[in-house]
Amino acid sequence: MASLTLAVPSKGRLQENVQAYFADAGASLKQMAGARGYRASLGGFPDIDVMLLSASEVAAALLAGDVHLGVTGEDLLRESAPELAGRITLVKPLGFGFADVVVAVPQSWIDVSTMADLDDVCAAFAHRHRRRLRIATKYLQLTRAFFAHMGISDYRIVESAGATEGAPSAGTAEAIVDITTTGATLAANGLKTLEDGTILQSQAQLAASLLAEWTPDARRAAEAFLARLGARETAKASHVLRVRLDSNADAILQALSRDASAKVLSRPSAGNKEGEYAVLCPREKLMAAMQSLRAQGSGAAVTTQDVDYVFDTENPLWSALSAALPK
Repeated sequence: MASLTLAVPSKGRLQENVQAYFADAGASLKQMAGARGYRASLGGFPDIDVMLLSASEVAAALLAGDVHLGVTGEDLLRESAPELAGRITLVKPLGFGFADVVVAVPQSWIDVSTMADLDDVCAAFAHRHRRRLRIATKYLQLTRAFFAHMGISDYRIVESAGATEGAPSAGTAEAIVDITTTGATLAANGLKTLEDGTILQSQAQLAASLLAEWTPDARRAAEAFLARLGARETAKASHVLRVRLDSNADAILQALSRDASAKVLSRPSAGNKEGEYAVLCPREKLMAAMQSLRAQGSGAAVTTQDVDYVFDTENPLWSALSAALPK
């Protein structure tokens, strides 16, 4: 019986991205009971049961403590629970599913470019029409919190059940709060984003429920899973440098650490400072590492190697999650 439950999106681009991300880390998702099944297995992790849910259902399951881990958009998590503390912890941003939750108004409002301008419009609208300006949105909690933070109160929310961006042209609202990736859909509907109207810059997140039952077996399964993800991320972001160093190795390695954030992976045999060293170097600091080596007088040839995984002695993803879980 699986000891940990992971919820992932059941369809759409987000599901495709999640599948590709896990597969790249050597943990392929395999759907059970055909294409319509609501369960999946995770290759290499028999202790993890995978549930296939809609993105909004993943957020709800995390909040209810029905699953231990889940992948969904941060916008859905924060809309469901504006205060995540004590309920959900964000384990890792996954680098896809980017979108912004924004305040948008008609392009014809040429004098309205900031939230302060919108506040003035709201006040004038209420005075002129004897009713509050309408904001169409699916993000009720995020909208209320953001508008309160901006000191805007003369408005009312119209909950959107369809294409929010069409509300102003349909006459059901004067402005909107919606999610956007490129802004093209807003522009096509005659809308513009306010300069300081970005409520949230969202992306897909691997999140953990703090309300789930975290048994020792569940914790071990999570630790192993996060070790795999972290090892793959480190490998993709790094080069392994192989270089022969002489008796001045300690000084050279200290300089590499300072100049290029490099870290020693392996040394020559114990007690011998001369020989081949394997050094982990961030990809963007490769040339800084080379310059550091030459500045320290190392004239040896250096080769670089790409690896699939780098399992370090520390597991920072698990360490952060473990610290957040109830004791």
